[in-house]
Amino acid sequence: MDNRFGEMQVFRLVVETGSYSHAARQLRMTPSTVSKLIARIETRLGLRLFERSTRRLSLTGEGQAYYERGIAVIDDFDAIERDLSGQAGNPSGTVRVTAPLAFGMLGIEPILPAFWQAYPEVTIDLSLSEERLDLYLEHMDVAFRVGALPDSRLRARHIGRSWRRIVAAPAYLERFGTPRSIDDLTSHNCLGFSFRRAVAVWPLSGSGRVVDRGVRTCLLANNGETLRRMAIAGVGLARLADYHVRGDLAAGRLVEIMADAIEPDEEDMHALFFGGGHIPQRVRTFLDFFVPRLQHFLREATG
Repeated sequence: MDNRFGEMQVFRLVVETGSYSHAARQLRMTPSTVSKLIARIETRLGLRLFERSTRRLSLTGEGQAYYERGIAVIDDFDAIERDLSGQAGNPSGTVRVTAPLAFGMLGIEPILPAFWQAYPEVTIDLSLSEERLDLYLEHMDVAFRVGALPDSRLRARHIGRSWRRIVAAPAYLERFGTPRSIDDLTSHNCLGFSFRRAVAVWPLSGSGRVVDRGVRTCLLANNGETLRRMAIAGVGLARLADYHVRGDLAAGRLVEIMADAIEPDEEDMHALFFGGGHIPQRVRTFLDFFVPRLQHFLREATG
C-alpha cells in the first residue's frame, strides 16, 4: 500500500527534532526503521534530502523544498478534518515566534492576554532576541524583522516603519554638553550594538555625507534594552527605535538630540512566515490578530 503521506510525516518529524533517533523515540520506532523510510523517499525521488557529511543533520535545497511543501500538504489534510468535524473555528497548537527584544516586550507582550482570551487553545512560543534566527533551522512560524528583507521564499506582511532617535539623559548632557553636529559625536560616548548584523558604529547621514566611524564607546550590547538603561543612567548617547524610548521621552528620563542635524534614520518592519498559499490555521489566526494591532502600535510610536 502506498503510504507516502505517512512517510512525509516521518520526514517532517526528523527535520523538526533534528535527528533520526529523536524522531524514532516520538514515533515509537527504531532509528533504523526511520532511516529506511527516509531512504525510501530519497530513492523514489531520485535525490538526497539530507546532508550527511556534517555533524549536524541539515537539509539539501531539495530537502528544504520537500519539507516546506510537505508541511502545506499535512496542514491541508488537518484542515480538512477540522472542517468536517466542526473544529475549524477553534484554532489550536503552537505558534513559534521570534522578534527583537524591545519590540517583543513593548509591542507583542501587551497583546497576548487579549489573544488568549479569543484563542485559548493556541500556545505562543516566543523568542525575543536581536539575533536573526533562521526560521527554517529554528522551526519558527513567524519572525518580526527590522530592516531590508532578504531575497527568499518567505512571505511578508508589512507592520510599519520605525524611526531611530539619538537620545541621552539630561544629566549626561549637563555634564558633557549637547552635540549639535555629527562631528561633535567624536567627543561623546556612543553606546552601540554588538550583534553580527550591526555595523561597527552608528550609520548616520548628514550634510550630504555618511559618517560610519570615529565615534567611541565604552559599551557594546546585544540588545537595545541594555543600551536604553545605560543611557538613562547617564553613561552615554544611544541610538534606539522610537517605540522603545517613547515612554522615556515623555517622562523626561531621556531627551532627543540632533534631530535636525541628521537625515531621517528609519527602517521598515515586517512579519515573515512560510506558507505560500497554504498557511496553517494557527499561524494565520496569529497574524490576523497581531498584525493590525502592531501596525497601530508603530503608528502611535511615531506620533
